[in-house]
Formats: sequence, structure tokens, C-alpha cells
Amino acid sequence: MHGSSALQARLKLFLALSRTPHGLLDLATPALAALLWLGRVPPLKVVFLGLITAFAAYTAVYALNDLVDYRVDRERMRLGGDRDASDYLDGVHVRHPLAQGLLSLPEGLLWAGAWGALAFLGAYALNPACAFIFILGCVLEALYCLLLKVTHLRTLISGGVKTLGGMAAVFAVDPHPSPWLLGLMFLWLFFWEIGGQNIPADWYDIEEDRRLNAKNIPVLFGPEKAAAYIFWALWISVALSALLFWALPPHPTLIAVAAALGLGLYLLLFPAYRLYRVKTSAQAAVLFNRASYYPLAILLLVLATLVM
Repeated sequence: MHGSSALQARLKLFLALSRTPHGLLDLATPALAALLWLGRVPPLKVVFLGLITAFAAYTAVYALNDLVDYRVDRERMRLGGDRDASDYLDGVHVRHPLAQGLLSLPEGLLWAGAWGALAFLGAYALNPACAFIFILGCVLEALYCLLLKVTHLRTLISGGVKTLGGMAAVFAVDPHPSPWLLGLMFLWLFFWEIGGQNIPADWYDIEEDRRLNAKNIPVLFGPEKAAAYIFWALWISVALSALLFWALPPHPTLIAVAAALGLGLYLLLFPAYRLYRVKTSAQAAVLFNRASYYPLAILLLVLATLVM
């Protein structure tokens, strides 16, 4: 019994390294992209292989983030970054187990490498273009981490990385997608990531990042401008969602489009407006958490539309 408990505790550390609670929510993004693109559920073989591949890819990339940021995260821990984060989705488990010395670097490398290999093989089986997108995502994620103290424009890289799962899903179901529609989907997810995920996450760590001399939007431009950038990025994303709904095969009813806009208001714009008013790290965490559920909520809406 004791051995089983120790194994579970060890597994939780690896899951924390890969931010698995967040990674599971991220699975909704490629599923949503494929469903919207086709206008129907893909073949079961594609669904099964796609889910395994997406889980492996997110698990590997989140672990890669902590591996590349290992030394920075250790410094952040010394500056108070180990504060209670139970109200923050990425802090459900232990934050940065490598930096805290709870896992070793070889263990982290083995974990990320094994999941990365599985993701590559699955992506290649779906479409070689998907494998290329996965490798590109890994390279961009590492670059994003390395630019922490160089430029705030790394935010744009984060926006690109988070969209790649959706882009890969499109190529998994359509080898020759329309560039215009693909670009529209890219921008929708891009602005959601920047406004709902990246800037709020940086805001949550703003005190430690100031001491680290990190270059990001909340640190360089202050709360007022950061809140404005968040709000307008999410407005653009919500507006693009309506346009994308009309452009892609499901062609939902006016009620379904209104429901999608309502979800955007509740999960994105309302908490973004609240953040603009109060400008606190706690509200940035609220926005981050709610925005993380946005792709899943839209996925469930699309599924309901197809059934009806």
C-alpha cells in the first residue's frame, strides 16, 4: 500500500511538470478545429489517434517549457514564486517540480522525450505535415522561453505555439486546407491565447518577473496598458469566432452563433473587463482560468449544433 502511494505521488510530480490539468483542457482545441473544419465528427480512427497524439504533444511541450526554464524557475522560486497557487489552473499540482528539486533533470528529459517521440509518431501517421507542425511547436516553445529577458514580443511566439495544435488537427482531416480559412482559424486562436492565456499568466507572476528583469507586457507597459491589450485581443477573438462559424461547413443557426458570442462574453470579455477595472493578479488568474475553458465550451456547443 505504501509503495502504491509513493508511486502515485511520484506520478503527480510528472503530471505537474506537464501541467496535465491544463493540458487536458487543451485537447479541446484540436478537437474543435477538426470538428469545425469538417462539419462532422472525423472517422473514429482519426479521433482515437488524434487524441492520443494531442495528449502526448501537450504533455511533451509543457514539460519542455519547464526544462528550458529550469534555471529561471529556480531563481523565481527564490523570489517567492512558490506562493500558494491553488486558485490558478497551472498551480493545481506543484508548480515547477524541477525547479523545486522534486524531480531531476534526467527524469524530466526522459519524460518529455518519451512523450515527444510518441507525439511525433502519431502526428506522422496522421499526416507528415502534422509531424512538422509538432517539431515547429517544440522549437518555438524553446525560443519563447529563451527570450524571457530579451523581448516582450515573445508573446507573439506564444500565440503562434498555442494555435499549432488546431492547425495540425486541420491537416489531419484535410491534406489541402483553404489558406484563407486556415488563416482565419489561426487568428481566432492566436488572439484568444494572447488575451486569455499569455498576458494574464505573465500578470500573475508580475512581481517575480520584475525582479528577474523579464521582458513581458505587464512588466514593461504596466497594468493599464496590459489590461487594454488583453481586452482588445479578446474582443477580436470573439468577433472572429462568429465569422469563422459562418464560414465553415456546420453553418450553425443564428441561435448557435449567439450562444458562441455569449460564451465569449462570459468566459473572456466579462473577466477581462473586470481585470481592466481592478487590475490585480488574482483577477488575472480568474481570467486565465475561465479562458482555459473557452475551447471546450465552444466544442460542446458545436457538438450540440451537429446533433440538433
